Amino acid sequence: MSLNVALQMDPIGSVNIDADSTFRIALEAQARGHRLFFYTPEHLAYDDGRVTARGFWIELRREKGNHVTYSEETLVDLGDFDVVWLRQDPPFDMGYITTTHILELLMPKVLVANDPFWVRNSPEKLLVLRFPDLIPPTTIARDLATIRAFKERHGDIILKPLYGNGGAGVFRLDPQDRNLSSLHELFTSMSREPMIAQKFLPAVERGDKRIILVDGEPIGAINRVPQAGETRSNMHAGGRPERVGLTDRDREICAAIGPLLREKGQIFVGIDVIGDRLTEINVTSPTGLQELERFDGTNGAALIWQAIESRRRT
Repeated sequence: MSLNVALQMDPIGSVNIDADSTFRIALEAQARGHRLFFYTPEHLAYDDGRVTARGFWIELRREKGNHVTYSEETLVDLGDFDVVWLRQDPPFDMGYITTTHILELLMPKVLVANDPFWVRNSPEKLLVLRFPDLIPPTTIARDLATIRAFKERHGDIILKPLYGNGGAGVFRLDPQDRNLSSLHELFTSMSREPMIAQKFLPAVERGDKRIILVDGEPIGAINRVPQAGETRSNMHAGGRPERVGLTDRDREICAAIGPLLREKGQIFVGIDVIGDRLTEINVTSPTGLQELERFDGTNGAALIWQAIESRRRT
């Protein structure tokens, strides 16, 4: 089976080929005989009944500094493709949301991964609210009094933007901290969005586990350990990835959320678990495939393509 595959992503020429999950997905697709077309989100359009993109047919290789060859720039009708990947990084803003509306018009003729309707309706820090028994104490609010009362109840909290990513704008406010009002003023002056506060989990010192699920099934995990004196464990913020296995509790969490992910067409998902608590369900542009492959030898990209190819055959 040879598929025409379009990649909607950030510029592929500047990715880290040893870490980027989209690059690994694309390289695996090429190895399986699929053709690759690349474009950036600003070149997606709805044009008189068609969903189009302006970009390039590409060939990839694992060669630093020379990992991609481009065709001439080409305008394509995405309705002629078999698979379109929604893989640009957040921010999850109105530009991002608009692309989900446009890509949704391609379905069901074209398989869009992850399903854009449910990406739009399942932001990282909101989808977890469907599973209150699995998450730490949490509040989502813009009102200072609500957040202050939450902090008084739990003492030591994490405050972060609701639609942030990569560890940006994440603050720990311990019981002695006096900066809540100032941070609230800062956040509300920059955005009209609510904030999310969660009870601080001391287990983060031992790492924030990223578990990768393919079509609702866990395939493995990596542990992300924060630097000394740092609360954030995100690899973008200097967290150190290390090998880790799945615990019974991890499998319990995956069993609880997996059926919903599979039902909603979320083929490649990364969840974050600290200690025994689920903190995020990442559906927009999850990472960790290459680290998992290095640590465990698990070819997650191949498992992803097996799931997609199976869906295309039905």
